[in-house]
Amino acid sequence: MQRKYGRTAQMNTSRTRRDFLKTVGAGAALLAMSPQGFCDGGSQKPNIVIIVADDLGWADVGYHGGYVATPSVDRLAREGVRLENFHACPLCSPTRAGLMTGRWPIRYGMGEAVITPWRKYGLPTNELTLADLVARAGYERRGVIGKWHLGHYKKKYLPLNRGFTYFYGHYNGAFDYFTHKREGQLDWHRNFETCHDEGYSTDLIGREAAKFITESPADKPFFLYVPFNAPHLPLQAKERDIAKYSHIGNEKKRIYAAMVDSMDQAIGGILDALDAKGIADNTFVLFFSDNGGTSYGDNTPWRSGKGAVYEGGVRVPAVVRWPAGIAGRRRVDAMMGYIDVYPTVKRLAGVTGPDPNPLDGRDMLDVIRGDAKAPKRDWFSYIAQGSPDKIAICDGTWKLAVVGGSVLDVTVEQAVRTEDSKTKPSVELFNLDRDPGERTNLVAERPDIVAKLLERLKEFRRLKISGVPDFQEGRKGFKAPKDWMIAQ
Repeated sequence: MQRKYGRTAQMNTSRTRRDFLKTVGAGAALLAMSPQGFCDGGSQKPNIVIIVADDLGWADVGYHGGYVATPSVDRLAREGVRLENFHACPLCSPTRAGLMTGRWPIRYGMGEAVITPWRKYGLPTNELTLADLVARAGYERRGVIGKWHLGHYKKKYLPLNRGFTYFYGHYNGAFDYFTHKREGQLDWHRNFETCHDEGYSTDLIGREAAKFITESPADKPFFLYVPFNAPHLPLQAKERDIAKYSHIGNEKKRIYAAMVDSMDQAIGGILDALDAKGIADNTFVLFFSDNGGTSYGDNTPWRSGKGAVYEGGVRVPAVVRWPAGIAGRRRVDAMMGYIDVYPTVKRLAGVTGPDPNPLDGRDMLDVIRGDAKAPKRDWFSYIAQGSPDKIAICDGTWKLAVVGGSVLDVTVEQAVRTEDSKTKPSVELFNLDRDPGERTNLVAERPDIVAKLLERLKEFRRLKISGVPDFQEGRKGFKAPKDWMIAQ
């Protein structure tokens, strides 16, 4: 059945970047100040907008050679800084959890799988969120518009009880873009109330985000988190957008392309709202995908995709733009990712004092600015949804992946013998400098590297706290609450 909703697709044309000195009244003075100067006073604190795509592939954006029209994301990439070594988790909810906390999700039960509709679990309430953080810095307006996916079983897990002052969107993932239903019930809300707004959800999210910006006081900073559901399944798009990709022979890929296109249009509306209000220069905008793309997307040149700990599952398109604080038109190849957002935002918002829980992320602001070298660190990836553990460690050059069993049971001798992919768990070692596509397994050639990384990987795996069960557990017999209204 064809969907008839939608507005005429609008291609956001590229714009010449406005000169900072012409758009900010005290531009010269601001440029002369230290970077910290933007965080010392109320009106000088930057607005913060974090936009997250859902299941967007590396090469699904124009600036990475994609065939989908993404002029708005490309504009961010052109005017800002391309973060070309940015990592997320292999799946949705874990990435959102780490983004909100600056901590490895494995520490608090959010590392294994996504929050399903039937799940009686959520982001633990003793974890401070990004919204809680910026509230300490005086950000009075703190909105989340889009897909929550961090728990809905009790009100204590919902956005307004996690530091946000405004919520518009849906609790679950994989819902219907047109009816806004999941498990047969309407999952569309404004704050705690059911919302009956009609339309394609991506459009509604974009318009509400633009409205949030427009209605924000010009002299007070705001925090806006916009997690799109697009282009996550189900494959649903507006006919006018699908028609733009009639040259694609595969129907499902046509619809997917239209979904990405629609999201880019919505992002264009957000950028237009910043421009119209005259606050784009002092607004920190971060865009990235929550994991790699599915089979409908394009993760070229990386191996595999969503759900995998290979680069195609965790290395995602990401850009940041903040003209008043970060020189644009550059790329940064330093390894970083979703857990680094919290400490970086903490710095640029001017938040001081300790955090209630130790952070795993790093403040990457100076690295993004080009004023500091990337810190030497290990990057971990982990997931256990629907299969035995998948886990990996990367030190920037070498990457060790253990798939199909517990890394705690693997010895170096076993690792060298598991070069045959039929052996479980399989252990693979890659030199990403020479082999970024992860094609050549070097476990037999470099057992010394395997030994070092294996020990650190086991140490990370021991942090695991069980929390979110497998995807199917609890599904049988589940009945969604009416309109997904959470009573208590």
